[in-house]
Amino acid sequence: MRIALGMAALGRPAYINLGRDTALPADRTPEAMREASFAVLDAAYAAGIRWVDAARSYGRAEEFVAAWLAERDVADVTVSSKWGYEYTADWRADATVHEVKEHSLARFDRQWAETQALLEVALYQVHSLTADSPLFADKDLQFQMSEIGVPVGFSTSGPAQADTIRRAFDIEVSGRRLFSAVQSTWNLLETSAGPALAEAHEAGARVMLKEVMANGRLAMQPPGPVADIAIRHGVGPDAVAMAAALAQPWADLVLSGAASVPQLYANLMPVELDVVDHELLRDLAEPPQEYWKHRSALSWN
Repeated sequence: MRIALGMAALGRPAYINLGRDTALPADRTPEAMREASFAVLDAAYAAGIRWVDAARSYGRAEEFVAAWLAERDVADVTVSSKWGYEYTADWRADATVHEVKEHSLARFDRQWAETQALLEVALYQVHSLTADSPLFADKDLQFQMSEIGVPVGFSTSGPAQADTIRRAFDIEVSGRRLFSAVQSTWNLLETSAGPALAEAHEAGARVMLKEVMANGRLAMQPPGPVADIAIRHGVGPDAVAMAAALAQPWADLVLSGAASVPQLYANLMPVELDVVDHELLRDLAEPPQEYWKHRSALSWN
């Protein structure tokens, strides 16, 4: 299956996805969120999903995944995680600052040790790499990443994703390309990374798509063509957004960020988009600067 489960909405009491506030328990204690995570992980596994993606900054996501793997005695699930952001909200949904980014050698060493203490990951990614990251000039950090014995990748965000992707895949350590995977935002409203992702796929890198629902905008506030196509196929708009991402031939994995079992099932509804559908969806993309400005204004809920 080319669908993976992302844990961004399940590992902490607050996140920016629209529709998340009503999908989760009103009581968002660690215990309640652990139970919600287990329910979605169980449903994802039953549906055939075998890849789970977490991050150090997703609250207790790594802890929840590790506990689920142990309690369910599951051995055939691939886990990836990310370093670079630190969760700072102390389990408060109303925190002023929820996470703090730092791409330093010290942060990498500490967070890699924290991840290793919980999980055996098959891919460890730089969280939200951008063109201004100090990682690009930090040879010691690059070397340390290359030595952990696990493939390393990076995720991207912001209006210059394409430039970041191309620049990151040019990094070499000891004559070998450092990164083997990229996880980028791609959805019907933000398609600008597409050409660079296609190039990465062609060069042999694993391409993962995140935020394919545009942080819930496509599911909760779908543009007219998305809503019309959903009605015609008898599914929700989220299934249309997922199908559009899966239709990209260079996408190896598409992440569902479902916060509940019903959301997951809705994401997974099969949709065969036809030529007319793709034509209707072709011009929905916003200018990248406008899209990312909108995203940055979303409130944590």
